[in-house]
Parts: sequence; C-alpha cells; structure tokens
Amino acid sequence: MPPQLPLAEPGTPDTRGPLWYIWWLVRCQPWRVLRGALIGTAWMLGLSLRPYLVARAIDDGLRAADYRTLLWWVAAIVAAGTGLAYLGIMRHRTMTFVREDASARSATVLSRHLSGIGAVLPRRLAAGDVATVGGADITHTSAVLTMTGPGVGAVLAYVFVAFVLWSVAPLLAVLVLLGVPAVVLVVAPLLRRLERVESVYRHQQGVLTTRAADIVAGLRVLAGVGGRGLFARRYAARSQQLLAEGYRVGAVNSWIEALTIVVPGLFLAAVVWLAARMAAAGDITIGQMVAVYGYVAVLIVPVWFLLEGGYQLIRGRVAARRIVALLNLTPDEVGPASPVGGTQPQPAPDGPADLHDPDTGLTVPAGRLLAVAADDPNAAVALADRLGRYVGSEVTWGGVPLTSIALDEVRARILVADHDSYLFAGTLRETLTVRAGSSDADLRVALRTASAEDIVDAHPDGLAMPVGARARTLSGGQRQRVRLARALLAEPDVLILIDPTSAVDSHTEARIARRLHAARAGRTTVVLTSSPLLLGNADLVAHLCQGRVVAVGSHVELLQGDPGYRALVSRDGVSADVDGSRR
Repeated sequence: MPPQLPLAEPGTPDTRGPLWYIWWLVRCQPWRVLRGALIGTAWMLGLSLRPYLVARAIDDGLRAADYRTLLWWVAAIVAAGTGLAYLGIMRHRTMTFVREDASARSATVLSRHLSGIGAVLPRRLAAGDVATVGGADITHTSAVLTMTGPGVGAVLAYVFVAFVLWSVAPLLAVLVLLGVPAVVLVVAPLLRRLERVESVYRHQQGVLTTRAADIVAGLRVLAGVGGRGLFARRYAARSQQLLAEGYRVGAVNSWIEALTIVVPGLFLAAVVWLAARMAAAGDITIGQMVAVYGYVAVLIVPVWFLLEGGYQLIRGRVAARRIVALLNLTPDEVGPASPVGGTQPQPAPDGPADLHDPDTGLTVPAGRLLAVAADDPNAAVALADRLGRYVGSEVTWGGVPLTSIALDEVRARILVADHDSYLFAGTLRETLTVRAGSSDADLRVALRTASAEDIVDAHPDGLAMPVGARARTLSGGQRQRVRLARALLAEPDVLILIDPTSAVDSHTEARIARRLHAARAGRTTVVLTSSPLLLGNADLVAHLCQGRVVAVGSHVELLQGDPGYRALVSRDGVSADVDGSRR
C-alpha cells in the first residue's frame, strides 16, 4: 500500500533513548497496536489448532474407519485453513497500517524539527546522515513495531503449545519449554555483534552519501581543474570500505538466519524422534504422534518471528538512536522565540531603524544601502549571522536588543540571503514565489533587477520552465541571480546579501549594482562584498579589518584615504577607478 501522508499533529516524541522513542511510536496508536496483537495471537493460536484437528481425524475417523466422522474433521480442517487465511490477511493489513503510521509520524516530527533548527543543521550533521536518517532509519525503526502483533502472538502461541503438549506427554512439553531459551542463548551473542557492526555500517553509509552529494554538486568544478578522476578514485576507495563493512554485517546476519533455521530444525528432529519412540512404546497414539509433529512444526513459525523480531529490534534500535540524536539537536542560542516566564518580548521598531553590532562597531543606517568590505570572509559571514539573529549577540535594532524581539518577527523582517542558499525543484515561478499574491509582473521586475530576465526569455516555457533540485540545470551565475531575485521578492525590511555577484561577469555585475540600489531605495540593505562595482554603488561603505570597523565612508573616500581598503578591493589584480568602474 502507498505510504501515508504526513500527520497533521504527530505528537511530542520521547527522545530519552532509542527504546523510549520506539515505545512512543507504540503509544501513539494503542488501539491499532492492540488490534494487531489480538489478530496476530489468534492467527498464531490458529496454527496450533490444525495439528489437533488432524490428530482427531486420524484417531476418531481414519483408525476407527468412521468415514462420516472423518469427513466432519476434514471439513473442520478446511474451515480452520480458511479462517487462518483471513486472519493472516488481516494481520498483515493491520501491521502494515501500524508501520506506515509510525513511518509517517517519524517523518513528520523529523521534518518539523529540521525546519526548526535551521542554520545549525549543516554545521552539526552531514547531509548524508540526514538523508539516511530520513530514509532507511525511519523504515527500520517502524519495522520494530511488528513485534507488537505477531511478536506477542508468537509468545502466547509458544506457551499454548507447551500447555497442550503437557496434556499429551510432560516430557515433550519440557523439551519445548527449553527449546526456545536454547535458541536464544545461541543467537543472542550474534545479535549483540550485529548491533555493533550495523552501527558502524550506518555511519559510514551516511559519510559516503555526503561525499557522493558533494562530488555531484561540484562535478563541473572538478572537471574544470582536472580533479574528477582523483575524487572518483577516493569515492571508489571509500565505497570499498563500506562494502567490506557491509560484508561484515552480512556475515553476522547470515549466521543468525542459518541458526534460526538449523537450531529449531534440530529441536524439531529431537522432539519428533522422542514422540515416535513413545508411540512405538504405546505411550501415545498415532494421532497424538502426528499432532506432536504438527505442534512442533508450527512452533517454527513463532520461533522464527521471535528471532526475526530480535533482529529487527537490534537494527531498529540502531536506527532509532540516530533519529533521537537528530531530534536532540537544538538551535544555537539566539534568544527567546516566544514569551518566557510570562515576560513579553519587546516590540520591534515600527519602521526603518538602525542596526548596531557592538562586536564590530558597525552601525547599519536605516533606509540606506551599506556595503561591508571585510578582509576575512568568515568575519563577514559571522557578522551576517549576528545581524540576522542566527547566533546570540548584543546587536540592537532601533536601540532594542535583537534577542528580545520575537523570533518570528525578526525572521519576517530581516532576511539573510546566502549566495549558495537552496533552490527547490519545481517551475521557476514556484521557485521565485515566496510571498502570497506575487504576480508574474512582480517576478519579472525582480528578475530584471537581478539581471536574470534572459533566463526566462531564452526558454520557451518562460516562468513555467522546470527547475530541478538545487537548479543544477542552470549555470552558477544563473542560479546566483535567481537567488537574488527570490530574496528581493521577499521584500524584507532589512536585506543582508552575502557576496551576491561572485559568479557573474563584470558587465552583469554592474547592471545588478545599479538596479539593486534603485530597487531597494528607502529600505535597509547590507551587501557583504569586496567587489568594486557593488561598493561603488553603495550609499555607504564600511571597511571591516580583523573583526572591527576601521573606516566608514563612500567608496571613493575609502579608496583615497584607506590603503588597506584599496588593497582589499583590488586584490584580484584589476585596478578600479574611484567611480567603481573597471578598466
């Protein structure tokens, strides 16, 4: 059946540990789990009913030559088989619903949590780990819930068969009662080893997935510098390591599966041999001997379910541990997102207001386009994180501490636009539409400001042109311009752009610089860049050196009066006129 849609309200997961998380999945659907346990138990006990019916058919019908009675017992066997088939269908159907509900619930809580922790995720967890947690780990964790249905039924069926055999021959019942513990003692050490090797394998799988994603994302660059073969060999070497680890997992798993079949088989042979000796000695009837064989043969099913459940529990616990680790990730401390302890957050400025960062001494004037030229790109990114409240800081907005303003309002009014921000798959129109009510005309205006109208004009579908994940069908410069257009369409009160033109040529960059200044007139804009073209079109320029603002003025003034600034903006070896144009 197809997977269920994400749940509207999945609940609050228990993240104290992997088993607590699995138990939470069980508690979220108690009636369905109970129904699965009842149907699974009825199905397992029904399997034990048929050997009894066969024994009665042999003793009461066949041996007594009473064919009328034999037909009645045969009819009962057929009816029992039909009922078991129906119970089997309902058991599988119910447990599928249980697993799908758990999968949908895990997917929903994970997606909500990931969207909540935001910028901290790439710094704390590799993309490959996120992908494997969101895929295979959810499936493995949900599979553990199978134990609540046939797993419970397997335990009850085991006890029931032992009780029935006690009425036939206590010695046989003792053997049955000792059989499963013997199987567990043999297999348990392998299950513990499986947990260790499975944990290592899952981690290495996430690392390899991350490396594959990085190689694909940078394939064009690698080909340009001649590094494609080198990275392909490194990936192949890592793949071989993962393959070797997979062989170790497979070796342990194969021994578990082999013992799951061999040990119950030996156990079955011993019980049947003893029952045959007892029948030959006249201690039990032929029908009872056949019934004993049937009971023990039926026991293979619950024993298999118990061992399979143990394997699923080991694999599921490894997977649930990874899910819990992701759910326990918390965002960087950026101040309260909502009222805490009855204290209301302070209101944000009603209109344009200055932003001030005490760490650098930078003041962003309201309603102006400020360019920041930093000698260290990391310092520029750190400044953007503070101004956008992605980390805790002493930044103020209109004199109000930024951390004391409701986080939702900060996110709605201050936008930090990274030059490598994610572009989702869909049409170009869907990619650009970030505000309700944006018309195609609005989109085209933003595209023109970003000097990206040629992307639409060159495609027959226009704004309906398809854009794949991360817009890999576009060139690097086109992706950057689309990101800029999307940021402009958000129309934030404060727009912070990080190197927005690093992938475009100088002519395109000059058009973007002029149009950006006009499009953001009267609204606060911060551009972190060392491009003379962008710096020359800014209202004001701040020179950030060793983490502090050392000079503020126009581009022309800083070129003339700040040697460090002049060296910074001409670092690429291209001389710049004081008006910002290039020679």
